[in-house]
Amino acid sequence: MSAGLRGARKARGWSQERLVRELEQYARQNLTDVASTASLRVYVSEWENGKRVISDRYAAILRRLFGITDDELRDAPTLAVPPTTDGYDVLLKRIDMASSVGLGMVKTMNDQTELLRTMDRQMGAAAIVDQMTGHLSALEDSLSFAVLPDARRPVALALAGAASLAAWQALDTGAVERAWRHYELAKKAALDADAPMYLAHAMGEQAYVLCDAGRPALAVDLVRDAQRIIGTSGSPRLLAWLSATEAEICAQAGLLDGCRRALAAAVATIPGGSEDRDPDMLSIFLNEAHLARWRGNVLALLGDDDAVGSLYGALDVMDPTFVRAQASVRCDLAQAHLARGEYQEADSNVRQARLLASRTGSVRHRRRINLLAERL
Repeated sequence: MSAGLRGARKARGWSQERLVRELEQYARQNLTDVASTASLRVYVSEWENGKRVISDRYAAILRRLFGITDDELRDAPTLAVPPTTDGYDVLLKRIDMASSVGLGMVKTMNDQTELLRTMDRQMGAAAIVDQMTGHLSALEDSLSFAVLPDARRPVALALAGAASLAAWQALDTGAVERAWRHYELAKKAALDADAPMYLAHAMGEQAYVLCDAGRPALAVDLVRDAQRIIGTSGSPRLLAWLSATEAEICAQAGLLDGCRRALAAAVATIPGGSEDRDPDMLSIFLNEAHLARWRGNVLALLGDDDAVGSLYGALDVMDPTFVRAQASVRCDLAQAHLARGEYQEADSNVRQARLLASRTGSVRHRRRINLLAERL
């Protein structure tokens, strides 16, 4: 039985018939062949009931549709690789390969992470799950066989950034356990690199997993631990990001005083100007305009009347390629309009959020949209 396929389908809210249509649409868009509609109906049923093995060709399509790994799709346990009788030659070859990874190769790895970040922002995480999995695997291999600290640190930094991105993508597609494990990988890599800023960032994002799971108070503690790790030594943009994260999660936890205090700290810390990338933390996108959107999100959670104006203002200046961020703002606006009893405006934003979320395949946004729709 393919519990992985069934679980991924249900997480999207798809029927088996909808999955058949998605397979056919994928085939049309990518100029590839799939079985007839009648045969696909049989395949989907038999895949889910364990009567037919998912072929590699269909597995590749399903992974892209759902944004899951091959193990998650097939619900397969991770098997240990049996030891060889004499693996020293292989080991030494891998150590030699890792030692030859210079700064140029590390830059190429970081460039690949940036490319995947851009693709994720525009297309959604589901479309690049195979590329992200392969990229992480290559970085882990390089780090595992790098012996000396000078060789390990730059690779560990690259892995910390890539693993945090992979974790956020996994959370977006509903693969919660994979997200948690990737954040743990990012934290270990940051420790290996002696990079407290990367560690704090991974902890801050990991807090969202706890918050989504219904443990916002524990999530607040994790964010505050991240802030203690870097103290005042982190970059101002990262400090503002952590404060804004704390404010949002405090709002979820009902800690109103802590929320407003953290929000004020974020506003006081954020550097001025339109630049949004931190040279020391390329995974951080934050400037005054982004923070205004985030502030609107927090105010919406608090039911504050100022949320609506702040959010519409942020939407007007938002980069149109940030599709997932636009879906998030539309959810925030629906939340803010609901708090004011403006149900027609809330419904309009829920509908637009649903359309945007469908473009990225975001299970996380779909869950939030459904909760908002229930209140209309």
